[in-house]
Amino acid sequence: MKSRILAVAAALALAATLTPTASAASLRLAAPDIPLANVKAHLSQLQSIASSNGGNRAHGRPGYLASANYVKAQLDAAGFQTTLQSFTYNGATGYNVLADWPGGNPDDVLMVGAHLDSVTAGPGINDNGSGSAAILETALEVSRQALRPTKHLRFAWWGAEELGLRGSSFYVTNLATTERAKIKGYLNFDMVGSPNAGYFVYDGDNSDGVGAGPGPAGSAELERTLQDYFASIGVPTRGTDFDGRSDYGPFISRGIPAGGTFTGAEGIKSSAQAQLWGGTAGQAFDPCYHRACDTASNINDTALDRNADAVAHAVWTLGTAVPPEIVWSDDFETATGWTANPNGTDTATTGLWERGDPEATTSSGTKQLGTTVSGVNDLVTGRLAGSSAGAYDLDGGLSSIQSPPITLPSSGVLRVSFSWYLAHGSNASGADLFRVKVVGSPTGTVFQQLGAASDRDGGWAASTADISAYAGQTVRILIEAADASGASLVEAGVDDVKITRQ
Repeated sequence: MKSRILAVAAALALAATLTPTASAASLRLAAPDIPLANVKAHLSQLQSIASSNGGNRAHGRPGYLASANYVKAQLDAAGFQTTLQSFTYNGATGYNVLADWPGGNPDDVLMVGAHLDSVTAGPGINDNGSGSAAILETALEVSRQALRPTKHLRFAWWGAEELGLRGSSFYVTNLATTERAKIKGYLNFDMVGSPNAGYFVYDGDNSDGVGAGPGPAGSAELERTLQDYFASIGVPTRGTDFDGRSDYGPFISRGIPAGGTFTGAEGIKSSAQAQLWGGTAGQAFDPCYHRACDTASNINDTALDRNADAVAHAVWTLGTAVPPEIVWSDDFETATGWTANPNGTDTATTGLWERGDPEATTSSGTKQLGTTVSGVNDLVTGRLAGSSAGAYDLDGGLSSIQSPPITLPSSGVLRVSFSWYLAHGSNASGADLFRVKVVGSPTGTVFQQLGAASDRDGGWAASTADISAYAGQTVRILIEAADASGASLVEAGVDDVKITRQ
C-alpha cells in the first residue's frame, strides 16, 4: 500500500512539472476495464458484514456503519480525501461516505454516487451493494492509474436511501449555494446487477418519453455518454424515468444535471424486453428485491461487469473532457437584440414570439409553461395567460424571432444547444411546428418538432445540434413556431440558447 501512495504522489508531482501548454486531451487516458472479480470481492465483504450484524446493513444498524467504515478504509488507503458525514433520522445516526480525488477544477465537480444501505429484511447485495461496489472499484482504479482529471471527482455512498433518500437529501440541502453550484453533474448507480437484468439509462433528454420529463440541462450529455458505452459493446439500452426513487432526486430538484444506469427492481420484464436482453419474461428484474434472498448469489455477473465498466467509461470520458468554449449564449434575462418577424413574412395574428416572464396556461393539461429553465424570462409565444388558455396562444400561421449576428470561429466542433417545448391541443396536425434554423450560407434547419392530432402538454426538453458547417461565418439563430392547421391551441417556448466549440 505504501508503494501505491508513493506512486500517486509521484504522478501528482509530475503533473506540477508539466508545461501550461500541455492540453488535457493529450493527457487523457483510455477508460479501464474494471475487473469483475474485484467488484465481487467488495460484494463478498458487504455480505460478510451483513451476516455478522443481524443479516442487514440498514440505517441505524451496526451493519451499516461497518459497511461505511469498510468503504472509507479502502478509499483512505488509496489516497482519497474522505469524510464520514453524519446525520440523524428516526432517532438513529446515519452516515454518508464522501471521497474527493485531489486535483481537477474545483469549480467543475463531477459526482458519482450510490446508496450503501439495505432494507432491514436482508443484506442488500444487489440493492445496492452492486452500485456501491461498482463505484468503489472505479474510484480505486482512479487511484491506481493516478488519474489527472480536468473535472474534480467526488464519489459518494449514501445512507438511509431506503427511508426516503435521507442521506443524499441531507448532503445536498446542507451544501452552501456556492458549493452546490460547483457540481456540474451527478451520476447515480442503484441496482446494477439484477439477476433478470435490463439495461436502463436515465432519460436525461426525455427522448423516450417515459414519464416525468427531462432532467436539468446537461442531463442529456450524461445520458449520451452512458448510451455510447453500451452501444460500443453492442448492448441496446432503454430510457428509465427520473421518478424520484433514488438519490439523483435531491440533485435534480436543485437543477443539477443527473444520469446513471439501472438494471431493474420489482418491475416485470416484458416479452419484448426478454427478446432485447435475454432473461425471463413475466418475472421481476430482481425477484429478491427488498427480501432476505438479496444475497451475494442474487447477482447477474454479466450485468454487473458491464455496468461497472460503464461507470468507469463515464468517469474517464466526462472527468477528463476538455470543457467546451462558450462562443455565444443568451438566457434572455436581458434584451440582447432579438428581432421578431425579421423577414416581414409572418402570418400569425396572436401569440407572437416575445421575450418576457411567461404566465402559465392549462387546457387538458399544461400548455404554456409559467416557469423557465433559468432566471425569470424566456422566449415565448405570447407570454400572457389571459382569461382562457386560448386568449394569447399562437393563431393564424407562423411567428418567428431571430437572434442578433453571431460570429463563429473558423475551427473546432461547433454546437448549438437550447431548451424548448411545444404544446398543443388534440386538434393539432403535422402542419403545426416548432423549428430552429441557422441563417447563414446556406440557411438550414437544425431542429424541428411537428405537431400531431393528440394532446401534447408543455414540458422543457433539451436539444443540441452540430453547426460546424457554419464555421467562420456570421450567422443568426431563427426560431419559428406555427399554428397552421386552424384554431389549434399551440404554445412554444425557448430558453438558454448556447453555442460552444470543442
